[in-house]
Amino acid sequence: MLDGVAAGSRREAGVTEAELGPAARERSWRRLGEETFDLVVVGGGVVGAGTALDAATRGLRVALVEARDLASGTSSRSSKLFHGGLRYLEQLEFGLVREALRERELMLTRLAPHLVKPVSFLYPLTHRVWERPYTAAGLFMYDTMGGARSVPGQKHLTRAGALRMVPALKRDALIGGIRYYDAQSDDARHTMTVARTAAHYGAVVRTSTQVVEFLREADRVSGVRVRDVEDGRETEIQANAVINCTGVWTDELQRLSGSRGRFRVRASKGVHIVVPRDRIVSESGLILRTEKSVLFVIPWRNHWIVGTTDTDWELDLAHPAATKHDIDYLLEHVNSVLATPLKHEDIEGVYAGLRPLLAGESEETSKLSREHAVARVAPGLVAIAGGKYTTYRVMAADAVDAAAVDLPGRAQSSITDKVPLLGADGYHALVNQADHLAAQHGLHPYRVRHLLDRYGSMVHEVLALADGKPELLRPIEHAPDYLAVEAVYAVSHEGALHLEDVLARRTRISIEYPHRGVDCAAQVAMLMGQVLGWSDETITREVEVYNARVAAERDSQDQPNDEAADARRASAPEARTRLTEPVG
Repeated sequence: MLDGVAAGSRREAGVTEAELGPAARERSWRRLGEETFDLVVVGGGVVGAGTALDAATRGLRVALVEARDLASGTSSRSSKLFHGGLRYLEQLEFGLVREALRERELMLTRLAPHLVKPVSFLYPLTHRVWERPYTAAGLFMYDTMGGARSVPGQKHLTRAGALRMVPALKRDALIGGIRYYDAQSDDARHTMTVARTAAHYGAVVRTSTQVVEFLREADRVSGVRVRDVEDGRETEIQANAVINCTGVWTDELQRLSGSRGRFRVRASKGVHIVVPRDRIVSESGLILRTEKSVLFVIPWRNHWIVGTTDTDWELDLAHPAATKHDIDYLLEHVNSVLATPLKHEDIEGVYAGLRPLLAGESEETSKLSREHAVARVAPGLVAIAGGKYTTYRVMAADAVDAAAVDLPGRAQSSITDKVPLLGADGYHALVNQADHLAAQHGLHPYRVRHLLDRYGSMVHEVLALADGKPELLRPIEHAPDYLAVEAVYAVSHEGALHLEDVLARRTRISIEYPHRGVDCAAQVAMLMGQVLGWSDETITREVEVYNARVAAERDSQDQPNDEAADARRASAPEARTRLTEPVG
């Protein structure tokens, strides 16, 4: 349990636990080497962050280490939905759907109302007689399982009604429609907030910290050796148990541990494209059937996200690449129902992510189960994989439960269903006070509401950084959806260490603007440099590395197949120069 000395050591120079800035980073390094932890969590995606939060709120001493950045893998490249998984009903995975809907409800109402919002979808009907009652039955089950608690239930529409809701559809693309609701969130921001909430409750959270070796005491794992990939320092972290939450890297880390895994993870690539909101005239998102799975058209502020693909990927796990074939597939399927087709030049952003699916259930990745598996693969070592973003909290609780056998004393039960994420408390009152808050800071109320939906009640921390610095309340040039102060806050409080961390994850500039962040890279790097103490040479290098990343991604998206695209994407340098394989 946390003792008074350890708890006191978490506060120095006025820095709070939830601040993941430069001062906290140095303090965390000392703690990793000096303290003994109950758990070390490896992997800073949503499952790792959730596991750290679960453990910390049970009163355990926990450290979370991530080789790159929070949410730098799968957890920043999803469809950005908290959903029950309507299509899993057809696969008879009723338990998974019920569980996911419960988690969605918790996020919407208690845990993260500032980050998770309702979103409507139209399901166009194309077959007469059988399809409406068949789909209605599935949606009725979805609603009664929990899908219509804090959002409206299904609504049936005639063809004319559906076309009024989505004028962008071809008239002959449907005979009617059914509208239903799910929820969406900025996945990278949500994951980062989960990690900061874990830090708030005492967890040591440190990025750019790679596991290079497992420590052993007789036949059990007793901790890990880690390298700071920014400066090359190494230290040993002593722990009663280690939890492998590395997603698609699970097998690689398992091999590093020298223990035989209980399951294998198979990577499935999902590609999404982002287009401007005015290219599809609609009041609702769309869900379309494809020959293999489903295709979503998801409202995303001033944009639409169209995705996803579902194909095996066996190349670079850190940087999955979208190909021209992937993009053509998405355009072909969405254009089959649009009156005005999308073109390649309409695309503002493209991103590719990897789903960590449990191998063995099926030869087709689109049919692999989204259930998760957890196993104690060796004394002191637990691995968890599979699952879906929506159920991260359940996965985290299962992982800590599995590790409890290696902990001294009796572990408390999980309570994260009662622990709001940072920014949730007071959010609704601030929404009602948005006009006053805007006048106080000389901002438009729309801008304040946007900030509230990104930071919740932590908006006061963000705006405080601009006290006496009114220039920070101006929009970032060439990315006016974001204020300059947000780039500063990303470094001072949210743990961003490199330009790509801010442009690709703390904000979504890399996918929301046609220039993909290149046009504002220099300005954002200068803002970051003021906090991180960067020299002119470091600022120049950060910009060059980011621009090379964008160029490599653009190049890969013109390639015909995965191998060619992977080769082009791999040509870009890493921002974290001391990373080695396998990556933890």
